[in-house]
Amino acid sequence: MRRQLDLFAKEETALFAEAGEAERVYDAADREDAEEAYADFQLVLDSGRDRLDEIRSTYGATLDEEAALEYEDAFTRAARKRFPRFTVEL
Repeated sequence: MRRQLDLFAKEETALFAEAGEAERVYDAADREDAEEAYADFQLVLDSGRDRLDEIRSTYGATLDEEAALEYEDAFTRAARKRFPRFTVEL
């Protein structure tokens, strides 16, 4: 699981940069543009969450049902600690 999260961090550097930039744009937006900027920021976060979910589900599918549930819980806890901005709804 740690290697999977390490690989996510390594492969998704552009996503991390995009999230940082989208957050900066949202933080700097005036009232008229804030809603759209927030929606753009949320789309980036959703993309990261979806990628983490894909990683978790793909590996979990290789395990028996009980082991998959344990793995998915452990993965979710570890991902939330390491990547909290991408795991609000994970």
